[in-house]
Amino acid sequence: MSIGLVLTAAPSATVVDDLVRDARAAAALRIHSAWISQQFAHDAIGLAALVGREVPEIAVGTSVVPIYGRHPLNVATQAQTAQAATRGRFTLGIGLGAKSFVEPVFGVPHKNTATYLREYLTVLRGVFDTGSVDFAGETLTARTPLPATVPGSADIEILVGALSPRALAVTGELADGTLTFLAGPRALSEVIVPALTRAAGGAPRKVVAAVSAVVTDDVARAREIAEQRFAFYDTIPSYSRIIESNGSTKAADLFVAGDEDTVAAELRRYLDAGATDLVLAQTDLLDDADRDRTWRLLGSLAKAG
Repeated sequence: MSIGLVLTAAPSATVVDDLVRDARAAAALRIHSAWISQQFAHDAIGLAALVGREVPEIAVGTSVVPIYGRHPLNVATQAQTAQAATRGRFTLGIGLGAKSFVEPVFGVPHKNTATYLREYLTVLRGVFDTGSVDFAGETLTARTPLPATVPGSADIEILVGALSPRALAVTGELADGTLTFLAGPRALSEVIVPALTRAAGGAPRKVVAAVSAVVTDDVARAREIAEQRFAFYDTIPSYSRIIESNGSTKAADLFVAGDEDTVAAELRRYLDAGATDLVLAQTDLLDDADRDRTWRLLGSLAKAG
């Protein structure tokens, strides 16, 4: 089991330095991994490579890079570079994104998502496994006229932020696992894990559960902020369905807040439901003191195994 956290990059002229500093603090607590989300203000794969290079004590990954608007050959090159820079401590997390975001932002149709994901993973696997690809599919074409292998970039793990049955089926077949968000314990045990296991033919797959959690004494304030921050996810059909499958009514219901024992007990529920690894997000929801309490709890859980 690995325990990690999502590093939050605030708008800053020193974003790289800030994330390196935070990664060092996490590594000092013996937290296993640091994850970076894709933003318009920074490139997640590039930042993961820099952070992992500067802080060799911690693994790094992306949580997640949306694949629409990014050709798989470009992402493959970036990921291989990050893997080489971190000496094998990089994990590529990708996702399909939301239709309401992809289409107005990138101007591309968000359709045939399972087919697109299958073809995207086929291209990535081709490059990662053989150094070349010659693929013409229904949704994309990818050909490498020259070798595309970056020295020192072997064994890149691919995780997919998959929630729908069809996406989970493709993920179980072609990826190393899934990185979930807003999929609670019941959704994991009844939907995510069974679908992934079936698709993988019983082969082991990672189930990395991203859980929004804060250790705090001000639970009411934390939940108030969570209600505002998570409302966006209630408008996205794929998230709404997985939230409902957990028996919850809205995204904020999946937010965990309380003292150390409360948060630790909730995290154990995810492991009992089939998560192989945990990643905490939104740990900066309140102030630095609560964030530090949350990170210290993560460190103690990581050390305890």
